[in-house]
Amino acid sequence: MKFPSDLRYTAEHEWVALNGNIATVGITDFAQGELGDIVFIELDCHGKSLDSQEVFGTVEAVKTVSDLYMPLSGEIIEVNPLLQSQPELVNRDAYGDGWMIRIQISNPDQWEQLMDSSTYQAHTGH
Repeated sequence: MKFPSDLRYTAEHEWVALNGNIATVGITDFAQGELGDIVFIELDCHGKSLDSQEVFGTVEAVKTVSDLYMPLSGEIIEVNPLLQSQPELVNRDAYGDGWMIRIQISNPDQWEQLMDSSTYQAHTGH
């Protein structure tokens, strides 16, 4: 199980990479492992401005359906187009090709409230 140290994490198992004021978001390796085989991802959120903790989509796996939560407030400026036809990318490459959305963040201070890798790893119990 991977916990990249250059990312930040939420208690709901989203990861965040920050490049200036653009955040790339996905679900963690831990989350995809718990969900099992992902069969569908709904991300009807392009162009929406959402607050931190609002739902931006859902992940459907063989076992369950889970909501996806905004880790940072801002406008969703991009949705990963590959996930429409290849949701399994999240299982294969959660921190790479399996990214979900990009956000133009509106409150950079929220970054400091996210967990670092060691805190998130402790949160998962691994």
